[in-house]
Order: sequence, then C-alpha cells, then structure tokens
Amino acid sequence: MSELMLKIENVKKEYKLGQIGGTTLRDELQRLSAKIRKKEDPTRKVGAKNYNQGEKFMALNGVSFEVKKGERVGIIGHNGAGKSTLLKLISRITAPTKGTISLNGRVASMLEVGTGFHPELTGRENVYMNGAILGMTKKEIDRKIDDIIDFSEVRQFIDTPVKRYSSGMYVKLAFSVAAHLDSEIMIMDEVLAVGDMAFQQKCLNKMRDVSNSEGRTILYVSHNMNTIRNLCERVIVLSKGQKIFDGDVEEGINYYLGIAADQFPNKYNLYNVDRPHDFQGKKIRITEFEFLEKNAAIYDKSREKLKFRISVKSKDNLSAIRVLLAISSINGDRVGYMQCQEAMFNSEKDKNYDVYLEADISKLICGKYRFIIDVFSLDDNNNHLSYDHPTLEIPFSVVDTAPVGIKPNITRWGAVEISKIKTIEYKV
Repeated sequence: MSELMLKIENVKKEYKLGQIGGTTLRDELQRLSAKIRKKEDPTRKVGAKNYNQGEKFMALNGVSFEVKKGERVGIIGHNGAGKSTLLKLISRITAPTKGTISLNGRVASMLEVGTGFHPELTGRENVYMNGAILGMTKKEIDRKIDDIIDFSEVRQFIDTPVKRYSSGMYVKLAFSVAAHLDSEIMIMDEVLAVGDMAFQQKCLNKMRDVSNSEGRTILYVSHNMNTIRNLCERVIVLSKGQKIFDGDVEEGINYYLGIAADQFPNKYNLYNVDRPHDFQGKKIRITEFEFLEKNAAIYDKSREKLKFRISVKSKDNLSAIRVLLAISSINGDRVGYMQCQEAMFNSEKDKNYDVYLEADISKLICGKYRFIIDVFSLDDNNNHLSYDHPTLEIPFSVVDTAPVGIKPNITRWGAVEISKIKTIEYKV
C-alpha cells in the first residue's frame, strides 16, 4: 500500500472582504470619505463587485482528499475556484479557517514566478537565497549548483542581476531551483505558462522523472489541459471553493470544460448568441443549428457523415452565400476547417432559409471536438467576407465501431488521419 503524503479533511478558508484594505493610508482615507458621502469607492477596480464591509467570502468550503506517494495530481478549475488558495494552505503560507491539513515530508512550492528572488542580486546569488528559503542547506546547493544552472539554460547570465532577466528567464531559474530540491512534495501553480514550449516540455519531463524515480508527489495547477494530460495521472476539479470531481484525467478535463460524457445536444438556438464584431449578423443572421437524424451529436466515422441544418434570416440581398465550420479539439487546439466548395444560395431581404448540409469526418481521429460556424461569401479577389459568426462553440464526438489496427486517440495521435498506407509489393 502506497504511503500517504497529504491528507486534507474538510478544509475551509473564509475571508472578510474589506476588513483590511491592504493599500495605502491615502487610499483608505479616500475610501472612507467616499463612504461618508455615499459615493462609489474610488479605489475599486473598474467592473469589480462592490462588496459590503465585512461581507464573508468562502474561498474554500469543505474540501477533502488524499494524495499518496509518487502521485501526480492536477488541480483545475475556473478563475476564482479556489486552486491557488488551496496550494497556499498546503504550503502553510496561510492557515485554514476550519479543517486539517496533514503533510508527510518536505514541501517545495512555486506559487508565483520568481518567488523569493531579489532583483538586485545575481542569478547565482538568488539560487543560494531561494534554495535556502525552500529548505536547502548551503552544502546541498553547492553540490547541485551546476545542475541547477545547466537545467535553467541561463548560464550566460547567471552572474547578472535578475532585475535584467525576462519573465521567462525568471521562471526557468526559479523552477530549476525547486526541481532540484530534495523535497517529497512539489507544488506548482501555473508557473510554466511563462516559459517557452521547449522548456515547458523539459520541465514536464523532469517532474515526471522525479516522480517515477524518486517517488516525489506533485500537485500541479494549470489552465493548459495539454500539460495536465502530459504530466498528471489524476485530476481534481474545483468550483466555487468545492471539490466537484476527483478521478480520471480525461473525465476530469471534460467535466471542467462543462461537457460531461455523452452530453452532446443536437439542436441550438443561435439568434441571440454574441457575435465577435458589430457588423456580423446585420445582413444575414444564423437563427438555428441542428444535427440531423441524431438525438446526440455522436458520429461513427466509419459509416456516418456529419449531417446538419442551418437556418438563417436574411436582412439584405446577398449573392453566393457559403458556410464554414472552424473545428477545434475539445481542449482548444485548432484542428482545421470544413467549408462549402460551392455557393449555397443567393439571399433576398427579409426571407428565411433552411440549408441542409453534410460533411465527411472519416479523417478525424476518435475524440471530442467543437466548432464555430461562419457564414460568408467571396469578393472579386476571392477574399473571405464574413457576414455572421456566432461565438457559441458546438460540440460533437467521433467514434469508430470498425477500427483497423490500433485504436488512435486524439490526445496521443493528433486529430487527423492524414492518409492511408497502401501495400505496393510484398516479397519473401
């Protein structure tokens, strides 16, 4: 049985909004003056909610889970879900209002880029200082300093004050220190979002390696679902301070994206959906979209085509109307597009049209996708003229009941089967 490294029991964290300003004396006096005069708070950010003095806010509300040695757990959720608060509690930066957090080992945490770095010190000096903050002795740092510098890829600038570093260089050096700390639990909060793609992959490989070889436990917060997939073997989803899912990575990601398994509606009202630009929907407007002959938008690629109806309301006389579907994977990666090769119709002002279409999806690898619809025409130079473009992303799923060879998955093999391989000759 694996050793228990972290146990969180019914943890709650409550804040009293507005009790402590955390700003300057001048701001506090301005706020007080505005309150006396019954005016709006002049220091509040534009669009921010005006909370009452002393109003309580539950950042976490009864969260419980356990993490075993060597587990790599992703924590995901929308902004304000409580992810960073949870990591700060585990790191003991702040204490829970209620509940208990039990740790079994030393914790290395990176909750912000360059935490503990002093801008006037050089990179090398900051390695020693940051290592000491994270619990490393000078002998440990001396032994690992070359490995830390090499991994960070900033050796050329290691004796330069870090105030001259870019944010990417900051995170490279900070992550390198944390990765080489002999800790049992590593906590990361969105820090890899700053680094370049090659360094992100290098960090993910490093975390995976130390987890497998050293049994290090990892808690990783990110909005990048691909890094969650690449690193984690379990996902916890938070929403409004509560745990709403704990389990398989793919199921957790689908839950987070708001699309539970097998929930793919077949009909959408698009008339009142937002448009990216004011001119879209003015001359012609999509009113409805429907997947045909389906109760749910799940398609067998080996024997079905994607058949659908688009209903539009014309507000002007337009020629050669076409439609385009811009397709993404369910985690947001662009896959490609499908468009009409020929014009669908010419529209007349104040008329409604129902257009029935079909598309070949046999090249798509099994998985979950979504698309945005664009109604357009072409000008004399073959340039794209968009007339309507609802922002709603419509999900659908692709399965294959007659797979040949391996059964590829979108998360491992990409999204498209590029072509078939044909045997030309076989000799013995």
